[in-house]
Amino acid sequence: MILKPIPSHVITGFLGVGKTSLIKYLLSNKPADETWAVLVNEFGEIGIDGELLKGSDTGIAIKEVAGGCLCCAAGVPTQVAVNQLIARAKPDRLLIEPTGLGHPKEIVEVLSQGHFQQVIALKSTICLVDPRKLQDDRYLQSSLFIDQLRIADLILATKMDLSDEADLTRLQGFLTQQGITAAPVPVSLMQTPKVGEQSLFAFICSHYFERATAWHTQPEIKAPANAMMRPALPFEEAPETEIAFDEQGIYRASNQHEGNYSAGWVFDCRFEFDFEGLIAWVKGLECLRFKAVVITDEGIAALNLVDGQLTVMELDDSLDSRLELIASTAINVTDIEAALLQLSKPLAI
Repeated sequence: MILKPIPSHVITGFLGVGKTSLIKYLLSNKPADETWAVLVNEFGEIGIDGELLKGSDTGIAIKEVAGGCLCCAAGVPTQVAVNQLIARAKPDRLLIEPTGLGHPKEIVEVLSQGHFQQVIALKSTICLVDPRKLQDDRYLQSSLFIDQLRIADLILATKMDLSDEADLTRLQGFLTQQGITAAPVPVSLMQTPKVGEQSLFAFICSHYFERATAWHTQPEIKAPANAMMRPALPFEEAPETEIAFDEQGIYRASNQHEGNYSAGWVFDCRFEFDFEGLIAWVKGLECLRFKAVVITDEGIAALNLVDGQLTVMELDDSLDSRLELIASTAINVTDIEAALLQLSKPLAI
């Protein structure tokens, strides 16, 4: 019997560059007879990206790891999360999205360790980058930004609907300066993504999905006749933790790491937000990132604020409202929560 480790991909990139949009696109095009799993790590303590990825497709399994700990050097959160997800989903392919504020090299090194070799087959790592950021010296001098590019087998230059050829040329020049040989592939995830005449999905499948990353080449492993198809990992399945709401029906969490801050809230289903008032309030925020999935008087809305640009998407359902800010300075949690309470009202149930 030949063990077939699960083809796995790390999808990295800075905050708001489109990682979740790319994963949603890949999931929507996956073969119907395959089960794909997604491991999502967010810098904040409130899981929001998982809500955005959920759908009616039973061939998709999603697990979130909050708090930006997936890329930590110890690797224990990674091992536990991968074990739980694989045990539950038994996927044909695994996509891993580390936080945009984490160094992906650490997670690749963890997944290359011996006890994962019969389970994980690391394939290409994909890095998304907004070419417009190359005009900002903070990105050019960021070791995190450079590390994400260095580790990539494929670099997708996203948001090309907002960029121009000068931005792409600037990105290519920076990659050359850094000795990075991967050529950026321009795409717009807000449109039908194509690379030349090929769909982006077909391009990734044909050129990158089965290519082993330079960080780790996984040979096939012969197993004894009585072996399981996939061996047990070194941690047992642990139950998912439930949100502990207070008497108002609110859960709060915050995080601080490497000079960045997050503050997040979950409001249970009794709360309904004023859509127009919430939109106006979000547009006035000064932060690195704001994202939310909220129950409003006009339906379920997903909000995403990056670089002062707000996008709004309608969702089919949500069991609660989740909101989170990420900032480079300390967040006034009391004032933010007071504003959120003014923008919402508890419904009679």
